[in-house]
Amino acid sequence: MATQASGSGIGRIISASLIGTTIEWYDFFLYGSAAALVFNKLFFPGSEPLVGTLLAFLTYAIGFAARPLGGVVFGHYGDKIGRKKLLVLSLLMMGGATFAMGLLPTHATIGVGAPVLLTLLRLIQGFALGGEWGGAVLLVSEHGDDEHRGFWASWPQAGAPGGNLLATGVLALLAAVQSEEAFLAWGWRIPFLLSGLLVVIGLWIRVSVSESPVFLAAQAKAARQAAAGVKEKPPVAEVFRTNWRGVLTAIGTRLGENVSYYIITAFLLVYVTTHLGLSKSQALNAVLIGSAVHFVTIPAWGALSDRIGRRPVTLIGSVGMIGWGFAFFALLDTKSFPAIAAAVTVGLLLHGAMYGPQAAFISEMFETGVRYSGASMGSQLASIIGGALAPILAVELLKAHGSSVPVSVYLAATAAVTTLTVLAARETRGRSLAPDGSPAAASVPGARTPDHRAVPADN
Repeated sequence: MATQASGSGIGRIISASLIGTTIEWYDFFLYGSAAALVFNKLFFPGSEPLVGTLLAFLTYAIGFAARPLGGVVFGHYGDKIGRKKLLVLSLLMMGGATFAMGLLPTHATIGVGAPVLLTLLRLIQGFALGGEWGGAVLLVSEHGDDEHRGFWASWPQAGAPGGNLLATGVLALLAAVQSEEAFLAWGWRIPFLLSGLLVVIGLWIRVSVSESPVFLAAQAKAARQAAAGVKEKPPVAEVFRTNWRGVLTAIGTRLGENVSYYIITAFLLVYVTTHLGLSKSQALNAVLIGSAVHFVTIPAWGALSDRIGRRPVTLIGSVGMIGWGFAFFALLDTKSFPAIAAAVTVGLLLHGAMYGPQAAFISEMFETGVRYSGASMGSQLASIIGGALAPILAVELLKAHGSSVPVSVYLAATAAVTTLTVLAARETRGRSLAPDGSPAAASVPGARTPDHRAVPADN
């Protein structure tokens, strides 16, 4: 079996994955923030504020709709030709689409063509991100050792708050130094054009890493089987034939996490500025503080999952989120900035408990030959019913009822689905990712080997 990365080697892998995912999430979240703050005015004018925001979020959701397709395509080729090549391609696609958004003419210039072009570029963003997540977390998971996988694999997860921190920080800075008129006229383009520079940096780092040794071993095994006349099935078909329970478990595990994140970060901007009538700077600064704490604590949650298991840590977040969904809006309604910042920060702490162990948890559900496809499909299907719909449903519920209570109920219900899914799932901590099924976690009582035989606990 191929050897795992050394300490310095895993450091390079983590850096490449973290920087790449941070840049890609920067691009993706930048759109969400802009949809809440400016796209309703620039690309969907003539509507009342909440309706224009809803239309902007519909184009935002289209990016999520493209993610499962990206997961299928990138997953198939990632399981065939390697994780690294597909990660480079996803970064190029995402960065190129985001940079092009910064050059788009608005509705005032070309009319209906503006939202059409915006939607097309959003589709490209979603397709690219659909392939990014699975490849980034697998590159780290498959390089690292079984004992510390939760910690190592949580670092690409930190790219989500890292990207949000970067996107929100740039927007907050512009909001602080520009007038509303200047920001709407041209200032909003700066963060999108900045993506071009970030992609160059990300590519320089990402192309320097080596391919996953676990994948190379699986590729060699597949070549031997092909030479022996064994016909290989497409990875996506094989996932649904043999690992459909893993796909469903991944969807359920991600649902509450996905919905809570986009309500706390994207819908928050709408609620604070449109419903409460506060400045966008207050909303952006609250997300900025929460994202900084989120970024630091995600690896801590991943490390804790190496000690007590993926399931217990995830349950801390999902059970906590059921109640926090109500406290969250109660704090926002005070219109006090410290209370708003506390609402976001605690919400993201609970989200991190679900998100930190998730990369290792989902990776450990699938075999090497279908792992990219399985992890990507489970994750990205959840993004449609979770992240894509969350801001839209939240805006609709707020518009229909004029109250945050239905939004809190919605958030709590999805967190309850995640709680039930995780309670029904098997613990995967310590499972070997080796293609030959080596039970590397024999010292972890209750862990399961790739053929799902439990490692007996000591008597």
